[in-house]
Amino acid sequence: MPKQIHRIEGTVAPMGPYSPVVEANGFIFFSGQVAIDASTNERVDGDVSAQAAKVMENLETLLGGVGLGFDDIVKATIFLTDMNDYAAVNEVYGARFGDSPPARSAVAVAALPGGFNVEIEAIVAR
Repeated sequence: MPKQIHRIEGTVAPMGPYSPVVEANGFIFFSGQVAIDASTNERVDGDVSAQAAKVMENLETLLGGVGLGFDDIVKATIFLTDMNDYAAVNEVYGARFGDSPPARSAVAVAALPGGFNVEIEAIVAR
């Protein structure tokens, strides 16, 4: 299957030369999401829990745009600018999954674009 770019209405506009959702060979790749309000395209301020909640909301919108949900994610990666935020983000993240969460990595990074504290990307197998 050739690469297919999904354009999903009501989602955050890309902040650079990338596609938020790309499907190929039975997999769907969701680019990293940050705490931006899709209706205003403005940053959502607040602590890391508030940012993580918005990130998960944005990811849910993207998943729904291709007819999927959180239970369909097979791998996720969380990027944190401060590993001291791990527990708070983990609580928000974990609330979205049932008994079979996806494989996951959590990585500390020096910085994220836009000065965000958390970014999450995901992979789904159709």
